[in-house]
Amino acid sequence: MTEPSAAPHTTVRLVAPSGYPHDDAVAARGVDWLAAHGYRIGNPEVLARRYLRFAGTDEERLADLHAIGSGGRGELALAVRGGYGLARLLDRIDFARIARQARENGTVIVGHSDFTAFQLGLLAQTGAVSFAGPMLLADFGAPVADAFMWEHFETVLRHDAHAIEVAAPQAGGKTLPAQVSGTLWGGNLAMICSLLGTRFMPRVEGGILFLEDVNEPPYRVERMLLQLWQAGVLDTQRAIVLGDFSNYRTTDYDNGYDMDAVVSYLRERLPVPVLTGLPFGHCPRKLTLPVGAPALLRPHADGFRLEFSGYPTLPAAG
Repeated sequence: MTEPSAAPHTTVRLVAPSGYPHDDAVAARGVDWLAAHGYRIGNPEVLARRYLRFAGTDEERLADLHAIGSGGRGELALAVRGGYGLARLLDRIDFARIARQARENGTVIVGHSDFTAFQLGLLAQTGAVSFAGPMLLADFGAPVADAFMWEHFETVLRHDAHAIEVAAPQAGGKTLPAQVSGTLWGGNLAMICSLLGTRFMPRVEGGILFLEDVNEPPYRVERMLLQLWQAGVLDTQRAIVLGDFSNYRTTDYDNGYDMDAVVSYLRERLPVPVLTGLPFGHCPRKLTLPVGAPALLRPHADGFRLEFSGYPTLPAAG
């Protein structure tokens, strides 16, 4: 087991805008694991809420979001899980209020999956940076919390700059540029597509767009990627970085058509580099990535280096 953190105790405000915990034991394990590593859950009562398939009524879940940044200084707002639910709330969220509270109190906001909709809405409406990263159930509530996930979570959130080397051969790509820079943004592919044409979709040009998804067969991933391209999103970026696309099945009818075929097709048509192998998504081994922060990407045939900075942090370890 990873050694407990030397960081000062950090209060965690749980945010449950989507689904409820599927297993009380997993939720309890996540709470206990964080407590053993210097984090104190300030509002565990949200874990018991149930309304239809959601972690509470729309009003309760909206209140979770509006409470971000309303506690003490250096608080962590952590999403409980994904699922579905944020789409019901988007047009009622006061993003300006949340961004102001978070900025004034030094709050950092972390989550992924369905939480992508909130993060991109926050970026589009206010320019505020949040973090695509682990969540209470899937990551801290896992039978064994992933050491890579924990190392990068702690390092990123407590330091104002970070860099990672990713070993992932980039076979079949166009000639790669020495480096590209731009706003790092992205998240769950299906959620990003759901925001197209809305005021919650950031207008980022010249960015570094990272994407992931789960339970989506290759043809549906390709269809969503083509939707982003045809909507003018992909070819205005400086690079596309693909993370984990897992837990899908192909059939005999696919006849060899798989995720590699999707990536190859995309690389042939886009005028920007398309990289693979980013450790992020619905997988245990994941980075914590600042959505909306400036980043520098140095690609090469055997992988890439990703550097980012200029994002909010928690108090450093003492």
